[in-house]
Amino acid sequence: MSLQAQFDQAVADSKNLPERPDNMTLLKIYALFKQATEGDVEGKRPGFTDMVGRAKFDAWDGLKGTGKEEAMQQYIDLITELKG
Repeated sequence: MSLQAQFDQAVADSKNLPERPDNMTLLKIYALFKQATEGDVEGKRPGFTDMVGRAKFDAWDGLKGTGKEEAMQQYIDLITELKG
């Protein structure tokens, strides 16, 4: 199975995890997805009043320079781990 197919399956699986991950894990899932699908973060960091937006931006920004394939693999590994 291709990396893209595995990634697509992991994205589908992420919606049916046995239990909801904690917020830090959810941020990691979000950041890896964005890095895998869009590459490095762009734009300005959200303002102080948008705490969720800032957390998402910072998580994604922390992956800057990670290749799309690498991000896909990390995403697949994380979802596989969360599925148990």
